[in-house]
Amino acid sequence: MKKSIFVLVVALFASATMFAQKPVKLGHIDAQELIKIMPEVDSIQKKLMAEQEEAESMLKTMQSEFQTLYAEYQSKRDQMSDLIKQTKEAELQDKDARIRQFAEQAQKRLQDRNEELFAPIQEKIKNAIAKVAKANGYTYIFTSGAALYEGGDDILPLVKKEMGLK
Repeated sequence: MKKSIFVLVVALFASATMFAQKPVKLGHIDAQELIKIMPEVDSIQKKLMAEQEEAESMLKTMQSEFQTLYAEYQSKRDQMSDLIKQTKEAELQDKDARIRQFAEQAQKRLQDRNEELFAPIQEKIKNAIAKVAKANGYTYIFTSGAALYEGGDDILPLVKKEMGLK
């Protein structure tokens, strides 16, 4: 019994000593708010918008061509032989498949391009947060843009200062 009490007291003392060594300091930042005020974001968004508009224009052209071919097929199919009808239907199916494939590839390309263009900004933010956290003794920094977080310090002003933003 005395041995159990002694072990319990030693365990409590050891855990109290562990927690007393370094206090936990929490901070949070709304990274999306920081991204909004960065000057290089406007030019990136313009590039992405131009690429999206170009893809949409090409897609509209392809769809228009498909509609023309389909309308022609619809108007003449009663006069077509079965072989011609099958050939035209296969042609329409192939064209439709190419349109779908283009749309998927364009969407993937825009996502990849978005990641590519925003990667340097994200790295810049990450480095600024790390500097602020180290300089101010923060143990953990949470992003508060995606989820609500209560507690800790809002380090957005410190990171803006570190990055030279207003």
